Amino acid sequence: MTIAGRVLAGALLVGGCLGTALGATPSSPRTYVFHHENVLGTSMDLKVRASSEAEAERAEAAVLGEIDRENQILSGWAPESEFSRWAKTHGTAERVSPELFEALRQFDEWRERTGGAVDASAETAVRVWKAAAAENRRPTEAELSEAVREMQRPHWRLDPVARTATHLDDAPIALNSFAKSSIEGRAADKGLAAGASGIVVNVGGDIVLRGAITDEVAIADPKADAENDPAMDMVQLRDRTIATSGSYRRGVEIGGEHFSHIIDPRTGEATGEGKEAVISSTVIARDPSEAGALATALSVMTPEESGRLAAALGGVEYELVLRNGQSLTSAGWPRVEAPHLVRASYSPGQAGRAQAQLDLLVTLTVARIDDFRSRRPYVAVWVEDAQGKPVRSLALWSEKPRYLNELREWNRSHPTRDMMDGGMLTPSVSSATRPPGKYTLRWDGRDDNGSLLKPGKYTVFVEAVREHGTYQLQKQEINLDNKTPAQFDLPAGTEIAGVQMDYGSHGQ
Repeated sequence: MTIAGRVLAGALLVGGCLGTALGATPSSPRTYVFHHENVLGTSMDLKVRASSEAEAERAEAAVLGEIDRENQILSGWAPESEFSRWAKTHGTAERVSPELFEALRQFDEWRERTGGAVDASAETAVRVWKAAAAENRRPTEAELSEAVREMQRPHWRLDPVARTATHLDDAPIALNSFAKSSIEGRAADKGLAAGASGIVVNVGGDIVLRGAITDEVAIADPKADAENDPAMDMVQLRDRTIATSGSYRRGVEIGGEHFSHIIDPRTGEATGEGKEAVISSTVIARDPSEAGALATALSVMTPEESGRLAAALGGVEYELVLRNGQSLTSAGWPRVEAPHLVRASYSPGQAGRAQAQLDLLVTLTVARIDDFRSRRPYVAVWVEDAQGKPVRSLALWSEKPRYLNELREWNRSHPTRDMMDGGMLTPSVSSATRPPGKYTLRWDGRDDNGSLLKPGKYTVFVEAVREHGTYQLQKQEINLDNKTPAQFDLPAGTEIAGVQMDYGSHGQ
């Protein structure tokens, strides 16, 4: 079975419906799933193994509470966070919280271990690239050289006895490389302390697993366009952290060319350029900080440097993807791969698909309810033929099965609730950090059985509802003729701020 088939066939094996479907009693442990937007600047999926819904919700609250608490300490974007206030000081020994002191100490440690590949002041070069991109040009050699000089200076001095940190210069710094993973780890521990027996915290593609829960984690293909594209690989994990960093989701556009947001602090250059450059690095480790730091470091370092560092540390597995398509893994990687899988990256020519075949990309943006995080609404996306028969399920995102009836149109067209192919509750996915609330789905012109559909008129439905809240239904007819590209921009609604559909040729 291919990885894509395993992901789809296993869609219901994790998530809120399993206990009920198998006749579990209220006291039997089961897995509950929660989805939130705008958590640490991205999206969060949370799986909680608990004996009751109330227990799961207590664990959810504990996880979110710890994330909020630490965000007020470590955030570089919140002006009133402890880190932001400390960063405005200069030359004075400031007593800081244990969390901030530890984050700064770990940055010192990883800066030394990686020979400068991990550096909080990489933000200095990031700003140089953004300023140049605003003028549609690459940074000059002089600009990058000056940024490198700034980044190579010491940025702080720590006193572990007094627990003080002295900010030494004005170089922009950000605690992005592994602070998110560290926060996730401590949040997962809070969830266990609140009564959960197992926790999976996935914030923007970095995933921490704690307690009595095993999860199959799909690793996103860095060359894929859509959330439902086949995974590149899949691993089976318990009590581990998996973090992925890559050049493919964020960055700047200059002259029509994409440049990564990941900067090599040793040179000031954006990573991912050149045929043998790393475009995605996935790291598995027990410690969240280690996984997060290494995911960044291995995106910056050469594969040879990465191999030596991982071997020296021990207990670390990794998978690197190069721009030329080559995949490099650590010696122990096969031990964590999910069994009975055929590893194969997706390409438009797979499964007998003609190179000229057009497909449809559906990009939807979840409306931001307020300035704080919000739960993601229930969303269903599917395709019906001219006779109103559903032929392809693209997504069904939900939490509590009892509220699925509020997706009225989806219930009308799917009375049997057969969503094994659509993926009611998908496996965890490790990927480069995604922006919050924006999702892209692909329809390749096939039905749920993988067969190419006949040319003709089809309707794409996007339905969204919030628990006991607002409702939204959008639909668009398209002509599946494999000849005529078309684009559609559907009006914004309360739950879905926008839907764009692009029927055309989309390479990967």
